[in-house]
Amino acid sequence: MVQIFDELIDSYVEQKVGVAQNFLTPEFTEELRNHLIFLIDENKLKRAKIGSSNDVTLDTTIRSDAIYWLDRKHENPTETKFLDFIEEFVQYLNRTCFTGITSYEFHYAYFEKGHFYKKHLDQFQNNNQRQFSMICYLNEDWSENNGGELCVYKGEKKELISPTNGKCVFFKSDELEHEVLPTQTDRLSVTGWFKINELVV
Repeated sequence: MVQIFDELIDSYVEQKVGVAQNFLTPEFTEELRNHLIFLIDENKLKRAKIGSSNDVTLDTTIRSDAIYWLDRKHENPTETKFLDFIEEFVQYLNRTCFTGITSYEFHYAYFEKGHFYKKHLDQFQNNNQRQFSMICYLNEDWSENNGGELCVYKGEKKELISPTNGKCVFFKSDELEHEVLPTQTDRLSVTGWFKINELVV
């Protein structure tokens, strides 16, 4: 586990975007994918909104995915297992990089064919609690013509990251604008943020 944590962190330090190809094992991605598909079939997901606090808006011209927040209160073994894994990563991140992360939040994200999320930053203008963003992909047998890449903007340059199974992407929430390009098939992931307690406006 330490090895895969190091791979993600080292990649982030070198490139500003950490990428670990097999951050989640095939068995774990299958477990998460099956749980997400079950939630989709049960109509448990909600259309994602944009904004923060009381200023939230549903705007499908900017963002058209559906989400479901992971929570230990659900007492679901798969959700708990994933959050336990993230807890271990947070402890390792704080111990090795002194990041001061105190909490985190994650949700499933489901993009149907043709859906997208236009260019944005993950940190809100009036709230700097989100420090790092993480995306773990759950897409079995993903091919290049499926689209749905994560497009990360590095100044004038763009980096396209394919959402292949088990891959994890990690970057600073307030530094890199990014978007999800339109997907040609269902696109599944777990997306979240690592946060600090302090709020600076």
